[in-house]
Amino acid sequence: MSYDLLNIGASGIRANSQLLQTTSKNISNLNTQGYVRERTEYSTMIGDQLGRGETVRLINEFAVKQLNRDLANKTYYDQFVSEASRVDNLFAEDSSSLSTSINKLFNHLQEAMNQPASSVNRGLFFTGAQNLVDQMDRLSGIVLDQKNTVNEQLAIFSEEANSLIKNISDLNNKITTFQSPQAQQANSAVYNERDLAIKKLAELVDIETLDGSNGQKLVFLGTGQSLVMEEGAFNLFSTNGDPDPNFKELTLDVSGAQAVALELNPANLKGKIGGLLAFRDEILIPAQNQLGQMAISIADAFNQQNHLGLDLDGNLGGDLFNIPTVGAYAYKANTGSATISATLEAGEGKKIPANDFLIEYVNATQVSVTALDNRGNPVGNAQTFNIGAPPSTINSANLAAPSTDAFGLELNISAGGAVGDKFLVKLNSEAAGNLSLATTRAEHLALASPVRASSAAGNTSSASLTTGTVTNTGTGSNFSGTPPTFTDGPITITKTANANEYTISDASGSVTFTTSGNSKNILAQAGAPFNTYGFDFDLEGQAATGDSFTIEFNTGGYDDNRNGLALANLQNAELVRHNVVSSANTDNLKTFNESFAKLVTDVGVVTSQAKTNGAAFAALAEQSEAWYESLSGVNLDEEAANLLRFQQSYSASAQIISAARAVFDTLLSAAR
Repeated sequence: MSYDLLNIGASGIRANSQLLQTTSKNISNLNTQGYVRERTEYSTMIGDQLGRGETVRLINEFAVKQLNRDLANKTYYDQFVSEASRVDNLFAEDSSSLSTSINKLFNHLQEAMNQPASSVNRGLFFTGAQNLVDQMDRLSGIVLDQKNTVNEQLAIFSEEANSLIKNISDLNNKITTFQSPQAQQANSAVYNERDLAIKKLAELVDIETLDGSNGQKLVFLGTGQSLVMEEGAFNLFSTNGDPDPNFKELTLDVSGAQAVALELNPANLKGKIGGLLAFRDEILIPAQNQLGQMAISIADAFNQQNHLGLDLDGNLGGDLFNIPTVGAYAYKANTGSATISATLEAGEGKKIPANDFLIEYVNATQVSVTALDNRGNPVGNAQTFNIGAPPSTINSANLAAPSTDAFGLELNISAGGAVGDKFLVKLNSEAAGNLSLATTRAEHLALASPVRASSAAGNTSSASLTTGTVTNTGTGSNFSGTPPTFTDGPITITKTANANEYTISDASGSVTFTTSGNSKNILAQAGAPFNTYGFDFDLEGQAATGDSFTIEFNTGGYDDNRNGLALANLQNAELVRHNVVSSANTDNLKTFNESFAKLVTDVGVVTSQAKTNGAAFAALAEQSEAWYESLSGVNLDEEAANLLRFQQSYSASAQIISAARAVFDTLLSAAR
């Protein structure tokens, strides 16, 4: 009996000693990151011996996976909101408002119109124009700095992810050497370290794990690509830019260390990396493209309208802004030697959408142009242009199907292109930072109209010609020479005796014509060659027989602000394209201020939605963390209770040994 008691007591001592060690280990690692609570379990006593004790890590795989998924969502929105809030706050500030600069520009234009002969007031317009250019450049520069920051953070996060992937693979290799349960128990810290590495990786990208052989953990991206495989194999992230070296994309080195682009939606990638890429795709790229689109549209609108006026030097107006030309980025896989540059086709500013463009050689004589969305996906239909003999300049006149959309682009293509070669044009993204003034001379602002009309002194009616509309002062118009004048001299319009009949004449000859009952666009109704002169007038009132009217070049029109009124009307004109694709009944154009307001609103709405979603996923992650900690975390109250219980059990086992010794001593005394 004493022998049995001794064995029972000794077995209890050993068991409770192990229980005390496990409890002490849990308490000591209370603040150890990634530590998983352990518990020693014994089977029911058989005879006078307890069963074999086993120390296990208290971990629930479902809780771990749920926590990793929620962490990936939480860190995705944390990163997105952190980056987006800076841009949102920037555009929300009054000092950053492009609308303020636009309105000031038109206010200065109004002051110049009030005194058309004043070069001082005209100079104020150029001051406002330079302020607008500077504001464009400042906003574009801030967005560009954010893009550079994204590239830097992407490189840091990718390196961190690669380090974790390697670490997980190395720990897998260590774990495969633990052949016995005792070895596994003795090296539980290795399992904890691997779980912590997986958790940290989940904060960077969305991952899924599977159990492999010999205790290994296989790790995959949430979209299916392998990161950590069996037998120490793993894939790593890398960043490169093709074709734009300044636009880093995430790739995964697979198939013998050859980089294969991850065609992933960042919203599916999740984690900090996904949030970073989503911020770039959903806010930075659209913001920079819309800023550039506005810069191009404003510059082209002012240039074209200024061309239709007469400046203070008595010359036809020229460009007020320089619209930038950008070089296209060639893809690394190109086999040809061609180069492409792009700019806006003059007068087509309202047709350029806020997109990048993909140019591809269809054959030796044609290229296709496709608008791309902010993630590089095609939008709408590709348009085909005939190249001709390079080097050549192509624009809307070279469309294979003239009724289609040329996107307002003008491309300069050199020789050497090969079928399948691709180029990326980023005209919008680089435009706002490269816009400049073409002139700063106050006299170059063309406020006057180059044509004027007068009624003959002997007219008997009150009919008169309107102020006139000018549509073309360039090639094909009736304007020529330096200083400019009419090619065919003054134009005379005389009312004949017949109803609605007039005779029009100039140096090119005369034509008698009958109006269609209204007196709108007299030159257009007169027909060739007068309908090609680039300007027209309306006749107001009922002319009497013999009444005569003269149209002539507006020589010395210093106090004329008719073209200035047309320039001022640009403020409320819809000149900025909204979407690449739209229906016939859709209003697809916006004013300058509406376009900037849309940009600010879009950034604000996306940021606000991200904050709302982020708060929801933060709550989910907090719940998952609490659930995980309730299962695997150390609870001091519980461990303190266990410590007291195991101490008492240890003492009781020692008392059993003491009782066994007393019984044994009694037996020895009885045998003497």
